[in-house]
Amino acid sequence: MIKNTQVILAKRPFGEPDDDCFRIVESEIPELAENQILIKVCWLSLDPYMRGRMNDVKSYTEPMAIGDVMTGESTGIVVQSNSAEFQIGERVAAHMGWQSYVVVNADDPRLMKVDLNNGTLSAHLGVVGMPGRTAYFGLTEVGKPQSGETLVVAAASGAVGSVVGQIAKIKGLRAVGIAGGPDKCRYVREELKFDACIDYKAGKLADQLAQACPDGIDIYFESVGGEVTKAVAPLLKEGARVPICGYISAYNSEDITQVETPFHILQQLDQVPEHRFFVVTEWRDRWVEATRLLGSWIGEGKLKYKESIGEGLENAPDLFRGLLQGKNFGKQLVKVADED
Repeated sequence: MIKNTQVILAKRPFGEPDDDCFRIVESEIPELAENQILIKVCWLSLDPYMRGRMNDVKSYTEPMAIGDVMTGESTGIVVQSNSAEFQIGERVAAHMGWQSYVVVNADDPRLMKVDLNNGTLSAHLGVVGMPGRTAYFGLTEVGKPQSGETLVVAAASGAVGSVVGQIAKIKGLRAVGIAGGPDKCRYVREELKFDACIDYKAGKLADQLAQACPDGIDIYFESVGGEVTKAVAPLLKEGARVPICGYISAYNSEDITQVETPFHILQQLDQVPEHRFFVVTEWRDRWVEATRLLGSWIGEGKLKYKESIGEGLENAPDLFRGLLQGKNFGKQLVKVADED
């Protein structure tokens, strides 16, 4: 009998989630029912939104309950199938949490086939997966970019921000990134070909931004919040747009309900820019379209990406803490098993 390893939410965190917030359990995998498949997980995605789901607060989706498998998306290989829709050996993505195997009904909406023509199995958790689609729809549908405009994106070397800036360049915009440290900024400028990248750790962020954006900012793609948003806000032009997909700087706050959010900061401006929070599921019916487009840009050399890979499901909690602290360089993944 195959054993499944799962990482469970053991308690709610107060600030940064420590090891006591997680529990690793093992269980035997039952026989498959009709129309079910068994997936061997090869790659697990770690993403900032998971921290918010650990809190018992109202949000755009229900929080995890104590005892739930930690939420998250993974990619892997079908190793057993009782469904005509899936064959053994097919590659799939499943939003079924931190575990080494997944039993799922073939018609579950959290399940999606992976076409390796669009990118590797791991890339379907990053550049051509949820983060890439978040970048694409957030920028094109909420940011409404126009050629010649100036875009600023925080966390510019990360899974979402790196794609946002590169799509902006494809569409003829001037792209300015904000990242932490000289290595990340060098990567954003030299590899991703942003027009500029500002190291927020170097100090004088507002002055550096003003120099990099002498004509102001038309689009600010928000994922960080806090001091970064405060530095960007005065430079937003009349008619500016601000797609908001998160504000990671506040996620480890002991009481996130008391945090000054990007909404508070933007709404204090004399000219309040068009802004809204969005989630990628708003465009679920276009996910395949976006994945194919992102994959084509990779094939044409227009879209590059970087992966930060940790080994072993048991190390996911520590890697998750590192992600929230900005230790990752590119998309944070956990390698759970080999692709064989």
